[in-house]
Amino acid sequence: MKKTNYIIQKARKGLQVGLLICCLVLLMGGCDLFSHDDKFDKTLLSGKWLSGTLYEYYAPDGTGYTWDILDDVTEEEAQPFTWTLENATLTQIHKMEMGGNVPKVYTVTKLTATTFEYHDDYGKYYTFTKEQ
Repeated sequence: MKKTNYIIQKARKGLQVGLLICCLVLLMGGCDLFSHDDKFDKTLLSGKWLSGTLYEYYAPDGTGYTWDILDDVTEEEAQPFTWTLENATLTQIHKMEMGGNVPKVYTVTKLTATTFEYHDDYGKYYTFTKEQ
């Protein structure tokens, strides 16, 4: 009888330790201990970029403008914006003609000297190539 109680106590202790480890693993899984944000060189963003009929121009001073020739809009009629790039977060603040600002936030996935890719939180993906 003593041997049986000893085995049960040992098994119970092992289950408790295992349960504790499982709980810790689950709790730690919800923590972001390591930053997964990619860091992109914002100096690569300067210049004119093209994606289909959509153009975006980024100036080194944090200003820019965008236009879409499909909408019969020329570069001279482009919509101005200011931009910031922090890690992988691109924020554009579009300036409306009638006043007001519209922020747009994107996640950059690729930025090289010739290719620029980003997406929004609604599943819209853009791939740009740099105009020379």
